[in-house]
Amino acid sequence: MPKHGKKYRNAAAKVDSLKKYSVEEAAVLVKATKVAKYDTTIDVAFNLNVNPRHADQMVRGSISLPHGRGKSVKVLVIAKGEKAAEATAAGADFVGAEDLVEKIQGGWTEWDHTVATPDMMGQVGKIGRILGPRGLMPNPKTGTVTFDVAKIIKELKAGRLEFRVDKEGNIHVPIGLSSFSPDQIQANLVAVTDALAKLKPASSKAPYFKSITISTTMGPGIKLDTAYGHALV
Repeated sequence: MPKHGKKYRNAAAKVDSLKKYSVEEAAVLVKATKVAKYDTTIDVAFNLNVNPRHADQMVRGSISLPHGRGKSVKVLVIAKGEKAAEATAAGADFVGAEDLVEKIQGGWTEWDHTVATPDMMGQVGKIGRILGPRGLMPNPKTGTVTFDVAKIIKELKAGRLEFRVDKEGNIHVPIGLSSFSPDQIQANLVAVTDALAKLKPASSKAPYFKSITISTTMGPGIKLDTAYGHALV
């Protein structure tokens, strides 16, 4: 097994591995267990009691965090004419049509979110195998296939997150930076948990939240008491 460095061991010593922390406690402790010198991302890992292989147990959606993600995001829009101009005016980082598709086919994937107008989905289909595995494929269910490009760009720039459960029932969500205050961390964590609770499939068996763990990049995991999440279901 790989050995952890001194900074990690010191941070891990602050966490009781047998305890499940409250949301309030975790929001404070996660800041105290930062390992890296830079402003690290705070991630939350949810393990849900669902089987995504069944269509009626697929959990996916989006949320705009109360305090954003704390980082700038790059939005790419595939559109033409008036909608392309609208996207540029709304602050999209990259706007284009066939030219962008060709660039992406060449291996370029340096952006965070993809938006496309419905009339351009034929072009988007050509790069589906590139976008899909990277979580960059626009989807009507998450509002990223739309003619209202200005609205979705604003939401994405403000820190809106898209999430989807993997085949093991896990969802990983970045909820901010280690420089956030405990209150900001707590508010974002509660918002994500609440959103997942509302998406609980009717066929999912109890307990819906099997585990919830919060951590900073390279930092130790802090287990949360899932009772809060269950109270929302």
